[in-house]
Amino acid sequence: MSETQSSNSKTPSQTATPETSTETGPEPGPISKWLSQQGLDHFVLNQDHLGVEVIGIEPLQIRSIASALKTHGFDYLQCQGGYDEGPGLRLVSFYHLIAIEGGLVKSEDPKKNTMIREVRLKVFLDRDGDLRIPSLYGLFRGADWQERETYDMFGINFDGHPHPKRLLMPEDWKGWPLRKDYVQPDFYEMQDAY
Repeated sequence: MSETQSSNSKTPSQTATPETSTETGPEPGPISKWLSQQGLDHFVLNQDHLGVEVIGIEPLQIRSIASALKTHGFDYLQCQGGYDEGPGLRLVSFYHLIAIEGGLVKSEDPKKNTMIREVRLKVFLDRDGDLRIPSLYGLFRGADWQERETYDMFGINFDGHPHPKRLLMPEDWKGWPLRKDYVQPDFYEMQDAY
């Protein structure tokens, strides 16, 4: 087993991407190590362009990992969204969590003293598979409209969300406009609102 993965970790759908390891993979960061100590399954991805740790998660693990991270101080969901890796490839739901309380990280380099503790979580879904993820609305109320927008644009369903309906598009809209294989209809006939 690779040292870069947690003891029970898997790669997302066992498919290599530019974000995942090619041979030895990225080194686990402090949050990944903490999750491993808690016995939570995950896989290590490359850090983002700002050097923030990125953790890959299986869909059914998102709620337990987000809950554990919240008790570990990551009490603010800065952003939730989605993206499409490309036609025929996977859809991704991502989460940016921040530790507000005591969030400043002290460093020998004064320029780095303003860094806030943060982590990125990613859930990879096969576009032709089950596009269901447990909602984080119960943990972070800010997930409300963000999850609805991700559903509206990509068709990812958030189980347990209290208002699971479109946010930006009309409720009878067909398709998911931000998927890279989306074909825009020739016209949309608006229904009489009255």
